[in-house]
Amino acid sequence: MSQELKSADIDLIQRIIPHRYPFLLVDKVVDIDGYASATGIKNVTMNEPHFQGHFPSKPIMPGVTIVEAMAQTSAVMVGVALDMADKDLLVYFMGIDKCKFRRMVVPGDVLEMRVTTTRGKPGGKVWKFAGTATVDGEVACEVEFTAMMDLPKE
Repeated sequence: MSQELKSADIDLIQRIIPHRYPFLLVDKVVDIDGYASATGIKNVTMNEPHFQGHFPSKPIMPGVTIVEAMAQTSAVMVGVALDMADKDLLVYFMGIDKCKFRRMVVPGDVLEMRVTTTRGKPGGKVWKFAGTATVDGEVACEVEFTAMMDLPKE
């Protein structure tokens, strides 16, 4: 991988972050601009397990999973920029701030998650990000979050 790589398909995503079904919440990441910004794509389907209970008569993607999907997008972005495929990168939430939900996300929606790095640099452990998730151009969620990148030892 190199700084020139601008997207990550599902195979590369799984080589960067350890998440797997049912908790892998991003299908691809596009428009990767180094570790500055990227856009994650999540195709929301009725087959996802949280819809069995949230809610049986009106399936709505839980807000926490929308925030988690943005965090996974950020981890993939940083992983691509820092060439972390197959290197056992782990990322942990440290904080979630200024989170607002504006629109329901339901099966059939395509969730686009634009994330930008507000603090962080190669070799650093603590990173901050801002994210906006949209469906058809409508804002579904806005959030700021902090994560610790547990970078493997060289």
